[in-house]
Amino acid sequence: MKKMKKGTAYTVQAALIAAIYAALTYAVAPLSFGATQFRISEALTVLPGFTPAAIPGLAIGCIIANIGSPYGPIDILLGTVATVLAALATRLTRNIKIKNIPLLSFIFPTVFNGIIIGAEIMMFTPGQAGIVGFFTSASGVALGEIVVCYTLGFLLYIGLEKSKVFKKLGD
Repeated sequence: MKKMKKGTAYTVQAALIAAIYAALTYAVAPLSFGATQFRISEALTVLPGFTPAAIPGLAIGCIIANIGSPYGPIDILLGTVATVLAALATRLTRNIKIKNIPLLSFIFPTVFNGIIIGAEIMMFTPGQAGIVGFFTSASGVALGEIVVCYTLGFLLYIGLEKSKVFKKLGD
């Protein structure tokens, strides 16, 4: 197979990641939004460890996915901010590995989404104001993130690492 040019491969990777993220979010839409989220698309947050194209890919995918959010435009903005911060941190820590797996980088979606989306949900949920409301919302979001990132994300990482698919594409 002929290698793609670097710019073309980057654009194709980003576009595919965005499309897959949005499609997976909508595929399990009832679970993708709310106080406790099991957004299976968050498994893709391991991808910045393989390619920098995952950063804009995840951001655009999040924008598209959050168009359907019950929290409206604020979720498009804050969800994307959380996603970009997590993707950048994941990319920056990709080489810190435990037994050849960047386990530390898997935590950033949990941290950023837990804090940012937890605060957002607290603001929009009646009776959730204050520190207890924040911790309740943040914990619910973080729980879903940690389950998805350390199960599905872990499995995705192992599969991609073994396949060397991103190396074959010229990244």
